[in-house]
Amino acid sequence: MTLVRTAPNKPSVGAAMGHNGAMADTAKQTTVIAASPQRCFHVATEFERYPEWAKDVKEAVVLERDAQGRGTKVEFRASALGRSTHYTLGYTYGDSPLTIAWRLVDGDIMRTLDGDYMFESVSNGTLTTYDLSIDLVIPLPGFVKRRAENRILHTLTELKSRCES
Repeated sequence: MTLVRTAPNKPSVGAAMGHNGAMADTAKQTTVIAASPQRCFHVATEFERYPEWAKDVKEAVVLERDAQGRGTKVEFRASALGRSTHYTLGYTYGDSPLTIAWRLVDGDIMRTLDGDYMFESVSNGTLTTYDLSIDLVIPLPGFVKRRAENRILHTLTELKSRCES
């Protein structure tokens, strides 16, 4: 996945081909977090603790782990568009820069939910990029998509608050 830099805290929105061949909506946002890349990475990989800080995540269960103990397959229950949804994500990790990438394994209202966090050290903390591609099973009116997109991008603000606490 190619990352396109945006100005900090300015979302970039568009469309791209999802891994299933359908057009997916994309969003990208960057922010600087006043914490080390390692702290940000640690918080973002503590999946079981997401319900403590990610408002829409009601439950997260790690189903599989790699040799380093990091979740590689995680099942989530979340609120989305006024209902409860379940989805499972598969995770991979990179270390130069620290990166967490995910792909949808299974989901009840989406065909695609792929993305990544990238954590890069900067003088005042960590430049964090959140990149997301999503394709829902049911089409949504534009105003509903925009509201959902704002909610999804708010996850980066929630991650920032958690890392800085």
